[in-house]
Amino acid sequence: MNGRSDSGRPGTRTALLIEHERPTPPGLIEDWLELRGMESEIVAIDDGQSPREPLSDYELIFSLGSEFPAYDDTIPWLATEMELLRTAMDERVPVFGVCFGGQLLARVLGGEVVRAAREEIGWLGVSSDDPALVGAGPWFQWHFDTFTVPAKATTIAASPVGPQAFAYERSFGVQFHPEVTPEIMERWVDSYRHELDETGVNPDRLLTETNRRVEESRERSFELFDGFYERVSTVTETEAR
Repeated sequence: MNGRSDSGRPGTRTALLIEHERPTPPGLIEDWLELRGMESEIVAIDDGQSPREPLSDYELIFSLGSEFPAYDDTIPWLATEMELLRTAMDERVPVFGVCFGGQLLARVLGGEVVRAAREEIGWLGVSSDDPALVGAGPWFQWHFDTFTVPAKATTIAASPVGPQAFAYERSFGVQFHPEVTPEIMERWVDSYRHELDETGVNPDRLLTETNRRVEESRERSFELFDGFYERVSTVTETEAR
């Protein structure tokens, strides 16, 4: 899987992966898609790339993480992605938002994204109302903002800082990073080291713990993606009402 496949061929199932900067790749999401027999099409929206149309040709859409705030309307591509997510939901294409992507999905649905009372960085537990869908973790967190769950959505998980997962019809948003791998963590520690220094987080401990949790985090993340695909993305219009 090359990440930018020439998809759209008859009989293929393709997931659209919206990437906001190169240090935030899809990681375990792409591994899971391959296991599920789906192709991946990565669109670097910050570089002006656009997905194929119609969006209904895609099996799933994943909106990935970003260093930018989901409430910053000066970001050149933010309005474009918000409109893309609205169109996807209108066309009933399942959307999975990760961290920034989850915040942006919440905003599109009428929620508010704000600066959190404190950051969450590290492998942290969450409380879940549906442990079969979102296990208690620990899940990897790296964020400074939070959001309010839209009135028409259902809260699935939370932490003391704010919501951690919600569902709306066929779409799903999480605050944590189920896609993270040791390789991604190395890139983040290198690219965003200033954020760790500012918050007093030890980068070596992050790398060590991420490597120690490789197998269990992969298993937990695949269970999360399976739950989204089998339970959330298949919701019918009648069930959504």
